[in-house]
Amino acid sequence: MREELLSPDGDDEERTEEVGLRPQSLEDFVGQEQLKGHLRVMLEAARGREQSMGHLLFAGPPGLGKTTLATIVANEMGATIHVTSGPALEKAGDLAAILTKLEDGDVLFIDEIHRLARPVEEVLYPAMEDFQLDLVLGKGPAARTMRLPVAHFTLIGATTRTGLITGPLRDRFDYPARLDYYEPEELRSIVLRAAGILGVAIDEDGATEIAGRSRGTPRISNRLLRQVRDFAEVERDGKITNAVARDGLEFFGVDERGLDKATRALLTSLCTMFEGGPVGLKTLSISVSEPTETVEDVYEPYLIQQGLLIRTPQGRVATVAAWRHLGLSPPTSSPDRDTPPGLFD
Repeated sequence: MREELLSPDGDDEERTEEVGLRPQSLEDFVGQEQLKGHLRVMLEAARGREQSMGHLLFAGPPGLGKTTLATIVANEMGATIHVTSGPALEKAGDLAAILTKLEDGDVLFIDEIHRLARPVEEVLYPAMEDFQLDLVLGKGPAARTMRLPVAHFTLIGATTRTGLITGPLRDRFDYPARLDYYEPEELRSIVLRAAGILGVAIDEDGATEIAGRSRGTPRISNRLLRQVRDFAEVERDGKITNAVARDGLEFFGVDERGLDKATRALLTSLCTMFEGGPVGLKTLSISVSEPTETVEDVYEPYLIQQGLLIRTPQGRVATVAAWRHLGLSPPTSSPDRDTPPGLFD
């Protein structure tokens, strides 16, 4: 399988290390068992018919393996994968240039596909359904349309915000799937595998400690492993045990529930500046100097999953568990207190 990066972003060295930790086959991929089972059947059927896979849509929070699964699909099909992103395709011509380069069986992976511009999306419809590319030649009254055939390719879209994908685009995918957060046991296996690739000495208890603070996300577990590795090499004897992992994670500001400094700052702002809420998303974002998209897509999902934050029609509200986690006394008017308010409270 050959990978062609059409719109590189981020640091090349970090991306190279991240790619090196990614599994290259379904057998090596840990977690998402139901999704893996579905993909296994679809891949085997496509290979049996000697046809390209149907179009796939992977949805879920960042870091759960959407890009990795797209690469695995291309590997299993023996196909070339072309990687781009929704924001990088600014004009219809950008997408048309990519589509005309594809060969039969190729995989086109579009990350953050919900951010496609509408003119670009319109070009994608006939390409997905009929493998045809509609071109407009000329302008004004003399303009005419022409259809060009494109190769039978597989489109794999990835999104962190399914609700922002238009209905017509979503309906054109043969298989939409949502990736779930990982269990601690699955993350421990991922940490041990990554440690083996990186040549890090680690025991089961050390891997368990890292997995327990990884917020259900493999990308975070790999990042924490690299941080603890550095701590162990400089401050300890180089081997990651439970105690070394715990000290290293505390050194880098990751607490026992996996909250880092930025996430705790968000929760602290909600509890101290706004008395636990409710407070609007924009106001909360301004208080921690973060874009609203970052708060909504990166911080909030895990806080909600952990029962530390609630979204209400009036705004964001901190739960009693959030106050206690921060070592603060919850107000008696907290919305999830054990005793429900009386009629005259």
